[in-house]
Formats: sequence, C-alpha cells, structure tokens
Amino acid sequence: MSRIGVFGGMGPAATVDFMDKLVRLTPAKRDQEHLPVVVASFPHVHDRSRAILGVGPDPLPQLLAGIDFLNEAMVGVIAIPCNSSHHWYAQMSARAKAPILHIADACVAAIAAGTEKVAIFATRGALASGFYQRALQARGLGWLVPPEEGAQGNVDDCIRYVKAGELAEGSASLDEALKWARSQRAGAVIMGCTEIPIAAREATVQGLQLVDSSLELARATVNHALERGWNQWDS
Repeated sequence: MSRIGVFGGMGPAATVDFMDKLVRLTPAKRDQEHLPVVVASFPHVHDRSRAILGVGPDPLPQLLAGIDFLNEAMVGVIAIPCNSSHHWYAQMSARAKAPILHIADACVAAIAAGTEKVAIFATRGALASGFYQRALQARGLGWLVPPEEGAQGNVDDCIRYVKAGELAEGSASLDEALKWARSQRAGAVIMGCTEIPIAAREATVQGLQLVDSSLELARATVNHALERGWNQWDS
C-alpha cells in the first residue's frame, strides 16, 4: 500500500483547505476506505514570490528538504498546494523519488471547452515565472494577466488578507479583481494561488468559471491514488 505525500505549510490555511477537498473527493463511506496521506507542513519556507522576483532569499534548499522528508516517508506521489513553489518544479522533481503532480497542468485540464480567454490570478512571482502561461499556450488557450497598477493589486491584497485570516477583506479584494476579468471578457479565471479559493467562497462569480487550483490538484491527487488502488486495505 502506497501513500500520498502533501508538501504543505505554504500557507497553513491553504494546506488545510487542500486536505478538506482531498477527503471530500474520496469516495469513502468509512475510515478504512480513505486514502493514506502523509502531510508535511513547513511554513518556514522562504517567500516563493519574493524569491522569484529577486527580492527575497532562495527557498530552494528548504523545498528540497521538504522533498527529502517525503522521500523518507516513502510516499508514492507528491502534491504541493502552493502555486509559486512550482517555479522550482524541475529541481524538486529531480530530487523526488515519486512523481510530483503539477498544479498548472491540473488547472488547465479543468478549463471548459470553448473558452477563448483565461485570466490568471496569482502572485507576482508566479506570473513572472510564467508556468501558467506556458501551460495554457501548450493547450492553445489565450490568456491575460491583471495590470500591475490595477487589478493585480487587488489580487495581492486578497492573498495577503487570507494569509492574515481576514477573509471578508480578502473576498472584497477578489471581487474587485473579478470585475476587471469580466470587463476583459474572460471566460475563466485560474485562481493560481491556493489562498484565493478561500476568499472565493464569498465572492461574486457572475458567469465566470473560477478554476480552483487547490481543488483541481486535489482531484488529480485522488484520481492518481484511486487508479492504483491505494484505498483498498487488506481486511
């Protein structure tokens, strides 16, 4: 029997949200039908976005230490519910003994057919990294990002408020960013930071497809495990 490895703590609330979704997506009627999971919550990892932008310390050694922890736990797949950390996906994958599911691939696969334009809401670091833009382009989808002096500030505020536990303020900031997406006639919005879906619980959607990066990563993780029978315990 293998197990899922979750590299979390970036941030803690987003990790709890991811775990809640993973449990809810698992088709279980009793404890023994759930999936085995090892959760490593390491909130001390340096700010990923600031590092990508060149204004903060490098988190890669800490990210690799987290991968080492999960290697020692002998997990069979790794999920990282932190978008910006996927800037170092190649380095982490080279270190990992199990496959790491890519959060951008999971999100792009969930976009409804016929969508012409996708807005990306993420940290400034994740946007600078470009992994979402590349994933969308590979599927032939058009994308747009919020203007730095406009809606991106609302996205930044949303993330900051959620990390501080100020959810009402986070939802209000997200609403402002969604107004911009509607004005640009986006068909879908990728919530490319795992704090954003927490704020979206109280947001005004009005016809937009909100792609929840935490939910789609959880879905991909559950599917990976179920396909391999990790919920089938010996009686």
